[in-house]
Amino acid sequence: MTFKFYSLALLAALTTAATAQTSTTAHPTATHHATTTHHAAAPVSAIPRVHGIPHTLYALKYIDIVIGKGPLAKTHQWYTVRYTGWFPDGTKFDSSYDHPGAEPIVFPYGAHRVIYGWDTGFEGMHVGGKRRLFVPYQLAYGELGNPPRMPAKADLIFDVELVAQSDTRPEPPQPPAPPTPKPTEPEAKPAPAATPQPAAEPKPATPDAQPKTNPETH
Repeated sequence: MTFKFYSLALLAALTTAATAQTSTTAHPTATHHATTTHHAAAPVSAIPRVHGIPHTLYALKYIDIVIGKGPLAKTHQWYTVRYTGWFPDGTKFDSSYDHPGAEPIVFPYGAHRVIYGWDTGFEGMHVGGKRRLFVPYQLAYGELGNPPRMPAKADLIFDVELVAQSDTRPEPPQPPAPPTPKPTEPEAKPAPAATPQPAAEPKPATPDAQPKTNPETH
């Protein structure tokens, strides 16, 4: 009887221990730490929004050969310029020195009377200065060129000299006066021909004197 009671007590103790272990065993659970990312608000631009496709602005390169001693070149002025133009292979296609009288060209700067490379290529120059311009075809005659003299997509090289600038168009140079002819000496007039004298008319012969008759005494 005692042994049976002891067995029941031991069974009850084991059962209690098992129950306690089951209730106190913690099952590991994954802990998720929530991370909050704070994005800075994009600044609101004051630039008005526009629609379109951006275009590339082509670069103009230059070398200053001579720094001029005159005034700084200004926009909206009439420029007087001497120049020579080449293709990159060294072929000369135009020059003011080949014009009649080697006269320079005159144009209003920034008025789109010349190629784009010339409308911006004199920035920073001084009167009397010389510069070499490397003009890409986009700032020259474009993709089509100007046939037959200017081929398509022609890059150009210019040597330019800023001779003068003025507020108004300069007067074209007057052509040189023709040389004054030397006075010619009057030609000697030939002597008038002698007037022929009329031939003298022959006078009638004088009749012979009548023979004197000796009166005869009758």
